[in-house]
Amino acid sequence: MTAKPKNAQKKVKIVLDSNALFVPLQFKIDIFEELKTLLKMNFELIVLLQVRRELEKLAEEGSPKMRKNASYALKLAERCKLVKMNEEFLVSPDDVIVEAARAWNCPVFTNDRKLRKRLRNINVPVIYVRQKSRLEIDGRIQFPV
Repeated sequence: MTAKPKNAQKKVKIVLDSNALFVPLQFKIDIFEELKTLLKMNFELIVLLQVRRELEKLAEEGSPKMRKNASYALKLAERCKLVKMNEEFLVSPDDVIVEAARAWNCPVFTNDRKLRKRLRNINVPVIYVRQKSRLEIDGRIQFPV
């Protein structure tokens, strides 16, 4: 009988900001494959309901190019787990992302500089696009217990 590693079934949650879903169009980077290469561990991509709503609004009300890009981002979001967070007191999607990352102690994939700074100030690892060609992580990911 072979013993399975203790963490074989555990997955690291990674919260995606809306701009992370635009990366494939902007930089021609396959975020799903790049994350596998970067992390070398099991992970689960999370799209928060507020982020999805933000994308839906852009797909309906943005410029023609933005509507097309947001529609594509929504298709990518379908490959991720949709999670509804308690939103009564949270105003912006960024606030919800910060709260989720803090609550779950998990990394966030975003290219938003202000959000990255907020997350790093509370010691949340941040995945972002480096040199328009690859993903990089700032911080250390803790494997779930």
